Formats: sequence, C-alpha cells, structure tokens
Amino acid sequence: MCMNIPRYYAMGFYDDVKAAAEQIAEAPEITIISHIDADGIACEAILSQAISRYGIPVRSVFVRQLEPLTMPQVPSDSSLKIFSDLGAGQQNLLLERDLTEKEVVIVDHHVSQPCEREYRQVNCLPYGYNRMSAAGVSYLVAKQMDPINTDLAKLAIIGNVGDMMAREKCGLVGPARDVIVEDGVKHRNVEVRKRDLNCYGTATRPVHLSLSYNDDPFIKGITNNPEGARQFLKRLGIRQQSENGRWYVWEEMSIEDKRTIISALAEQLIANGERTDRLLAETYGFPDEIPRTPLRNAQEYATVLNACGRWSKPQVGGAILRGDRGIAYRDAEHMLNNHRAIIRDLLQFIIDTGVKQLENLQYLHVGGRYPDTIVGIGAGMALSKLNSSIPILIMCEVPEDKNLTKVSMRTTERVVERGIDLQKALSDASSEYGGGGGGHKIAAGAYIPKTAEEEFVIRVNRILGEQFAAKSPDHC
Repeated sequence: MCMNIPRYYAMGFYDDVKAAAEQIAEAPEITIISHIDADGIACEAILSQAISRYGIPVRSVFVRQLEPLTMPQVPSDSSLKIFSDLGAGQQNLLLERDLTEKEVVIVDHHVSQPCEREYRQVNCLPYGYNRMSAAGVSYLVAKQMDPINTDLAKLAIIGNVGDMMAREKCGLVGPARDVIVEDGVKHRNVEVRKRDLNCYGTATRPVHLSLSYNDDPFIKGITNNPEGARQFLKRLGIRQQSENGRWYVWEEMSIEDKRTIISALAEQLIANGERTDRLLAETYGFPDEIPRTPLRNAQEYATVLNACGRWSKPQVGGAILRGDRGIAYRDAEHMLNNHRAIIRDLLQFIIDTGVKQLENLQYLHVGGRYPDTIVGIGAGMALSKLNSSIPILIMCEVPEDKNLTKVSMRTTERVVERGIDLQKALSDASSEYGGGGGGHKIAAGAYIPKTAEEEFVIRVNRILGEQFAAKSPDHC
C-alpha cells in the first residue's frame, strides 16, 4: 500500500490519507455510513469497491442527515464505521454513542466539530482544499489502498461536480483537478474539455433549451426564453435539427458551430454590459458512456444520482456507479423524470406564491407541499427569476418530526464574491436555537425548532448583513 506524495498535497493531509487507508486495510469488517446526495453516493461506491477489492467484507448504510433520529441506523457491532460525506460536524453524536477511536474513520470535507475524543479523520478543508468534495477524499484513500483503484477517479469527479466544487472556478482545481481528473484521463474513461460552454444539459437537451435554461451567466433575451434562444441560433445559421427532425444536443455540434455560438454569446453579454468570465468552463465527459444519455458528462450524471438519493433510493445510484445499465438505470430514469417534474412544479409554486423580501435575503415557507429533500434545488433554480442579488431561504416541514423545520438556502457566485457564506450563516444562527446547519458558501441547510422560524429568519438576515458589510462597508 503506497503512493508517491504528489506535490499538490499538504504533508499533513497526505499523512491523514495514509493513516486512514492503513486503518481501513487492517479492519476485519467494515460498515460505510454515507450521505444520500451525489457526493455521498459516489463516496460509498468508491470506498465499498476499494474495500471489497481488498478482500474485506463491507456493507453500507445511507442516511439523509447524521442526527439523533438517524443514529440508530449505525449498527452496534464490531465493524469499523466509515462516515463519508458526514461525521466531521457531528462527532458529538459518535461520542454520545460511545464509539471509540478504533471504531471510526471520518472521510469528509465539511467543517469539523471539536471533540474530546480524537477520531481518525481525513478532511481536506483544514489543509486549505476547500474545493474538493468527500468523494475526492474517498478516492485519495482508495488510491492509497491500491493504485489499481484509479479506475474510480471518474466516480470522484462526478461526486465533486455534483457537490458544486467546479462551479465557483468554472472547473475543478487543486488535487481534485491535478490528481483525480488526471488519473481519469490516464485511465481513458474521462475526457476533459478545457474551454467548453458553461451550460447544463449538453448531452441530452436541444441546444436552444440548454441555453435558455442556463442562468450562469444570465444572458438577456436567451436565459428563461426558449424561443429567443432558438431564434438566436437561427440567426447564426446554426442547423438545429437533423433531417428526421431530431434536435441536436451541444456535444453533437461541430467545433466550428460551437465557436460561432460561443463568440455570439460573448458579444451578447458585452452588449448588455455583462462580464464574460463565466461563459466558458472546463467540463468532464465520459466517452465510455452512451451518447445522448445523462451519464455522458459529470453534471448530468450527478443529477441522476441526486434524483436517486432525493427519492430515497441511493442504492440505485450506487448500482449505476458500479456499472448497472439494466434495471437500476431504468429505475433511475423513472426517478429522474419524476424528480424533474416535481421540481418544475415547486419552481412554479415559488414564482406564483412570491417571496417575502428583507434587506439581505428573500424567503418563503412551502409547508408540507414538497419533499424536504428537494426544496433547496427549487430555491437555486428560482433565483434567476427572482432577485439574484441576495440569497433565497426556503423553509418546509420535516415529515418525521413535526416539531422541526428544514431550512435550505441558495445564492450565486456573484453574491459569494461579495462576502456571503451561507454555511456559516446557517450554522451560527441555527446553533442559537438548538438546531444544526452545514453545507457550503453557496448552498447550505439547517434544521431548527418550528417555533423559532420567524426569529431565525430575522437572525439570518442580520448575519448576512454583517457578512455583506465586512466585505463592502458601502453595502446597505
């Protein structure tokens, strides 16, 4: 078990990866406890395959959140428990369960909670790698266990992209780029497109729909305007359909047509006084997957996994990551279609109902109309149709506990650049009311007592105001 220390690693981080890999390799049996989103599902698939290849019996448990309600799902046995994409911020629960240091390995990328018991932890965040997800960390552990596991780099890329690690910089950076992506390229199941259109749906959506549904960057006359996007392409002389009437997707376009479209989009942005820095991005395609399917690139593949997780079937997503293109993939397609239909309905509800606006945020309570697992997605999609200059906060009921409220927040890269950190805002505010929060600067969530809803919104608004002011004293 060895791996040359890449120059991209902080020495302490490599030591943590190595120590975790050694502890895992010595375990007689292992249980993986992982999160249900794309990153968590990718973590489980990476770790379980690496462990199985090592000849160690392994089983997996998925949880929506690591909290008192879900701790009973963690088995009371002698297995080594690997907590992936969670655990760092919930070490008090492990302590309360009286899990020992020898029983636990945490593989995470969230803010770590101080704990009197020093559990083995591999976390990229303390070493300054704040744009790598837990799937990336899981991959580095798997590669340390055995270099043969480089075929799993593709899965780590999906997890990273699904957790929005590529969003801020329009591509992955740090070890996620320099180690994981490069390993995928060497294995020939990852294709890097360095200056591609920064747009979702490039493998499955007609080009005009991809352009119109994209709001990063927001392009006047095209964003949220499918007919406007179609006419835009028509004026450029771009052939949009085949002879049999099938709409072309972006990845089927010729290099010449792509250049023509990108150049015209840049001109459109400049003409409207907008920046062009987010028009292009580095994207990650998978040449071993069937064209015109959502498994063809990292963004759409991650959406498939998220659909599985949000509809309580993360194991289906894991099966797809392991290569199942039969029953599991058909189940996932069904969930994906349902996922998109419900989100469209949620988005329309947000627009029709409207939001209440405070100085530093806009908010809405959807009650129990929609699953708490998807309200954050709807919030993010609604931003381009609302006031995108301030974050959006959406509350909903928690089916398992009527005394709790789930809070989801989303914002844009532009707002993050102005000093906003939603993870810190929700974490700080929720702790004042006995709740808990986590996530990232651009997207975060929390659970709070139902009785604290109004006070909580006011408190978050105040915290965001302080963040705006700290970055720009002129904000008002």
